[in-house]
Amino acid sequence: MNVFRISADLLHLLSIFILLLKMQKTRSVAGISFKTQLLYTIVFIARYLDLFESHAEKSFELVTLYNIVMKIIFISSSVYTLYLMKKKFRATYDPNTDTFRIEYLLALCLFLALMFNYRFTVMEVLWTFSIYLEAVAILPQLFMLSRTGEAETITTHYLFALGFYRAIYLLNWIWRFHMEDYVDWIVWISGAVQTALYSDFFYIYYKKVLHGEKFVLPKDVV
Repeated sequence: MNVFRISADLLHLLSIFILLLKMQKTRSVAGISFKTQLLYTIVFIARYLDLFESHAEKSFELVTLYNIVMKIIFISSSVYTLYLMKKKFRATYDPNTDTFRIEYLLALCLFLALMFNYRFTVMEVLWTFSIYLEAVAILPQLFMLSRTGEAETITTHYLFALGFYRAIYLLNWIWRFHMEDYVDWIVWISGAVQTALYSDFFYIYYKKVLHGEKFVLPKDVV
């Protein structure tokens, strides 16, 4: 644990809070990609299946409790988001603008997980699959924005917090490399790809939103 890891996790929690706040406050899910939220749900479930393993023989330290709480929050909040989009505020969701073919992403990430992993076990392959999938899970949302061209300010704040949390994780990995000799090429490369996907968004966010202008995404961003 270090300040970068904690800061990144807090930014991730902030992004979730902003998203849920937007839905509850506006009573609408307009501008939010259900497919991206579905991919994140798959990511969290695949990655945190170890949550259901017995902790009886493990030393129950503060870090362990922290990880358990965070896993529960991420899984439950993602499932709740899907509920809001498909049930409570379903009438405000427009599937005609959320047309990215996520089956290709799922197939590609599963293939990569089967081919490039550290151990060929079910749990390890699922964990690796979640890492690859998280790197590209934002693509349906960015594709949706490129089709509509504009987004509500609160939606862009959500995307900024979501993208910036991964950028902070890059600093966490650099810190751990120097302090702990930590090396994880799968996580590093996937994290770098994920951060790179936000590059145009970060630039437009800085140029527009932070200066009080309307967020407009160029049509060729995705």
